Amino acid sequence: MRVFRFAALFLIIPLLFSASRCQTQTPPALSGHIALRPGQRPVLYLVQPRSFGEIASNYAGLVVDSAVVQTDGSFAFERFQPPAEPALFELVIQPVPGRFPNKLTDEDPERSNYLPLVVEKGAPLRVKAEAERLQATAIVEPFSADNQALWQLRDIRRQAFGRPTDADRHVDENTMLEQAARLAQFRAPLMAFADTTASMWAALVAVRWVSPENDYERVPEFLHGQCVRWRDAYPEHSFVAQLCRHAAPGKLPVLIGDTIPDFSLPMSDGDTLRLHTLLGARLTLIDLWASWCAPCRRENREVLAPLWAEYRDAGLAIVGYALDSSPEAWQAAIRKDGASWAQASHLGGDVSPFLDALRVTTIPANLLLDADGKIVARNLHGQALKDFVRVFVQ
Repeated sequence: MRVFRFAALFLIIPLLFSASRCQTQTPPALSGHIALRPGQRPVLYLVQPRSFGEIASNYAGLVVDSAVVQTDGSFAFERFQPPAEPALFELVIQPVPGRFPNKLTDEDPERSNYLPLVVEKGAPLRVKAEAERLQATAIVEPFSADNQALWQLRDIRRQAFGRPTDADRHVDENTMLEQAARLAQFRAPLMAFADTTASMWAALVAVRWVSPENDYERVPEFLHGQCVRWRDAYPEHSFVAQLCRHAAPGKLPVLIGDTIPDFSLPMSDGDTLRLHTLLGARLTLIDLWASWCAPCRRENREVLAPLWAEYRDAGLAIVGYALDSSPEAWQAAIRKDGASWAQASHLGGDVSPFLDALRVTTIPANLLLDADGKIVARNLHGQALKDFVRVFVQ
């Protein structure tokens, strides 16, 4: 089906290029100037996301018009008729020839080849940008409130992204936690923006930029909050309904503020205990790990063991739950890491009723509970975990 769509598009685009420009009494809905390198003459496409999931999504969205950038850098979408109500579009630049009009280059915000825009009837826009850095350099005039918010979001993302390092390019198990921490640092200002902006469209773009893969397991509270916020403001909007389907009950992991289920756990000593009987007097760390998980093992030795030694008499409890299938490998890892706190596993490997109940699929992961079993934090590692335990327990 996808091949057919692309093939049909190739038949339409030449007709758009060859059509003469209409003489109208009003300016085009979208026009402007693109700074070109010598010899460049790229094509601009106007792409409309038809769903929440198509926002900032590669090879997605409906191509509604095209415009050749002239040799002087000018362009105009003469045939495009904007909707009466404000709607989100993406201005995308592609070289000639280009196979896919809706291909988005987004590995580095400084080089992104598309620009989210809110367009509406009766409010023509002019865009100025560099061809090689469309999103990073774009200036939109006049600025509506929505486009002002999108412009602000763009700069927040550029600043948060930073420059890729060698560690970012070469992923291995020993750097997973560090990379997860950098990802969390990148996401934090985008989430803060989405939580405070008055623009629904800018918030939806921020949510998609937080996770282009639509995977919100590490930030479930954020997605749930976005659903509640925009569902209350725009209860009939289809994009909001689609966002909320990702945050529906049973889709996200247990949330901060929830009480953890009192699950029955098979312990390493052969006993079976209810989770709530293992809660500490002040704080409980539920550590989800495995003997084969290198970053989990490193955190056992370098973070959890010292915390256990220092704070277990001050009301800290640790409950490890391992995604293991071999009892020998599991017990050997416990001994080698000095992980002498309570340990549990169903020894079913990736098949885990406990993780299914928590709706967690990725390790290393953890949950921090108060004395009543209420979740107060999640997925803190390294120094952040040490600092949290110290403040909470003391």
